[in-house]
This record gives sequence, structure tokens and C-alpha cells, in this order.
Amino acid sequence: MPIIEIPKIKDARGNLAVIEKETVPFDIKRVYYLFDVPSDAYRGGHAHKEQLEFLVALSGSFEVILDNGKTKEKVMLNKPDKGLLIPTGVWRELENFSSGAVCLVLASDVFDEADYIRDYTSFERFVTP
Repeated sequence: MPIIEIPKIKDARGNLAVIEKETVPFDIKRVYYLFDVPSDAYRGGHAHKEQLEFLVALSGSFEVILDNGKTKEKVMLNKPDKGLLIPTGVWRELENFSSGAVCLVLASDVFDEADYIRDYTSFERFVTP
């Protein structure tokens, strides 16, 4: 899955990262963030039929396990100037959250339960023609 560099402006007073329309390949319709996740907990455990998501570790670190039905990949997010684009039809699980980790999620659509695939067997049927 593609890691996208987020433009940043370096300054002696601190860096500024900017996410604009050109940064992600979709119009942002929803923004949410995960925080205070216990280190032994995991989040995600689903895929989306249509929605795209862009994840950024604003603080701390966590791992994202991505599964497209054929291969699995583990990605560590730990830099606030790099984001992970998750396309449709990819099962994701987030784990190993460090203390103080904050995961920002930019989504291509508003919340729609019908877009979620929350059962792994259903996900396998979705990705297997």
C-alpha cells in the first residue's frame, strides 16, 4: 500500500505539515482519530467496499496489517509527515499502539455501515471473483 509523503514546512519554531486536496487522491468527507488505545488492543478488523482511507500517526506509533485477500503486509506508522493510503477491498487491523499514539483517519465518505465488511469470511467472498 502506498505511503504518501505529507508536505511539511520546516521552521526553527517547529514543523508544519499540510494535507490539502492534492495530498490525498480523494475528496475528504470525514475525519476522525483514535487515541488512548491500550497497547494490547487492536482496532480496525474490517474492510470497505467503496470508501478510501488515509491514516497518519500524529503522535507515537502503531502497526497496520493490510490484507487484500492474497497477501498480507505490515506497515509501521510513526511519522506525522507520512500517511498510508488504504484502497477499497483491503482488510485492515491496527495494533501495537505506543503510549500516547494518535491515529488520524481521513475518509472519502461519511459513515455508512453498509460500506463495511466486518466478517472475514464475507471479506474473502468479496475479494474472490
